[in-house]
Amino acid sequence: MKKRLATVMMTGLMASSVLTGCGSQTAQTEPVPGTQPAETQSVPSTEAQAENSEEEKLPKYVFLFIGDGMSYPQIQLTNYFVSASENLNRGTAVVKDEEKTILDSKNNLTMMDFPVSGSAQTYDSTSFAPDSASTATSIATGEKTWSGSINVSEDFSKEYETIAEKLKAQKDYKIGILSSVNLNHATPAAFYAHQASRSSYYDIGLELIESGFDYFAGGGLLKPTGSEKDQEDLYALAEKSGYRIVKTQADAEALKPEDGKVIVIDEHLADSDSMAYELDRTEEQWSLADYVDKGIEMLDNENGFFMMVEGGKIDWACHANDAASTIADTIALDDAVQKAVEFYEEHPEETLILVTGDHETGGLTIGFAGTDYDTFLTNFENQKISYAKYDSDYVKAYKENKTDFATVMKDVEGLFGLSAPSGEGQQASQQKDSADFHPESDNSGALEMTEYEYELLKEAYETTMTRTGEESEFGQEEYIKYGSYEPLTVTITHILNNKSGVNFGSYAHTGLPVEVLAEGAGAEVFDGYYDNTDIYNKMASLLGVQ
Repeated sequence: MKKRLATVMMTGLMASSVLTGCGSQTAQTEPVPGTQPAETQSVPSTEAQAENSEEEKLPKYVFLFIGDGMSYPQIQLTNYFVSASENLNRGTAVVKDEEKTILDSKNNLTMMDFPVSGSAQTYDSTSFAPDSASTATSIATGEKTWSGSINVSEDFSKEYETIAEKLKAQKDYKIGILSSVNLNHATPAAFYAHQASRSSYYDIGLELIESGFDYFAGGGLLKPTGSEKDQEDLYALAEKSGYRIVKTQADAEALKPEDGKVIVIDEHLADSDSMAYELDRTEEQWSLADYVDKGIEMLDNENGFFMMVEGGKIDWACHANDAASTIADTIALDDAVQKAVEFYEEHPEETLILVTGDHETGGLTIGFAGTDYDTFLTNFENQKISYAKYDSDYVKAYKENKTDFATVMKDVEGLFGLSAPSGEGQQASQQKDSADFHPESDNSGALEMTEYEYELLKEAYETTMTRTGEESEFGQEEYIKYGSYEPLTVTITHILNNKSGVNFGSYAHTGLPVEVLAEGAGAEVFDGYYDNTDIYNKMASLLGVQ
């Protein structure tokens, strides 16, 4: 499942593989322009079938992919990276006796070839830069709420019934919820839970069990015995409620539809009991696409199914300003989308596939002040490890062993490609105001650090070595430099990003709109520019639920 990523990341992926009940308050659905109202939508009569069957046929199989933190910049950066890595150029041209490469790019991602492309704004009741709980609530229920709240009204007096709950109760659809992060994290929880706080992990886990949904898969449950570790284990409770708990890949492979309701936890859990970053995953380990493949097998039935799949680690990587991991996990999500497309090709008149984001994370831009109009995206092939794995497998040991900077630099060069200045005149380039022309920068894209960058890295190393890990607040200067991440690690990724012509403006979410890409039955209604609540409204109208 990792063939495409292995191809484009080249040697960058050859590192060591050690890994570190429900509410019933129903929102009324308004008819979506171009569709029938839910209460009148039905399978067409025999007389009208030939003329109207394609227009009126209800989707029977629905895939909803949510790239957490994934907006247009994440998709486009990934696409350009693949194009650059595969050397998709149109040849060369001689300009003033100098041979220059002519860049080219194609749609390298499956999701980019979907015939319908819409956009959704993402604000919530708190902010124009919202969080995952509230934005997933809007997608799942068509309602706005506070940042940090899941499927409850602003005064906490109402619980909103989700599209997944309605399809289960009204249509007897089988339901699958998948995530590369924790199954009781905000985005997956928004399809079955109703909580004032997304941090109520144990209570969310109880609602997961009470949902009766058919297939959960991905990362482990957070706080399965409660915040004080004094509650009955959620996995034991799930088993008592009729769920089969699967925690090995071999047992997951052996699952059959007749096994009934299952909760599949990835065998190779990484940071915070999530699935490993795609950059750290080995060929033998299941990817998100593998869990989608198994989910199709487990959910396929005559009544239909709804599957929500979250690429949650796109968001985590963007929070940490790790562009290489962002690219790899965006590819991983797209590989999962391809599985849905293969199913669609077998059931083209009955399948709807949606790909969207809940919000953008990190303020990602393709372009950096230090490289003017130039980009050097193949630099990311040099990163062999995610920021999280570098923290767990290397930085932790640096602190314990009081490792000197010279030794650290050997790892930095081996794992990220960045090298110390050679003393041959490497200085920070002097950039010009380029408002009226498009110059090439003085930066060659080489990964030898300038003296300026090298000093930034040494400063970050010293800060990392003095941190205890107990810090909860940082001064303005320190936070802008490092956020709440390991100073050494985030400075490494910042330098690599910037040398590649990529930049992050935040460690948090932003207010950018998100893509809504659609293919299949009813896909055309997702065209246009609208609010994220309309993703739910359009789905509900197409599916005939109220």
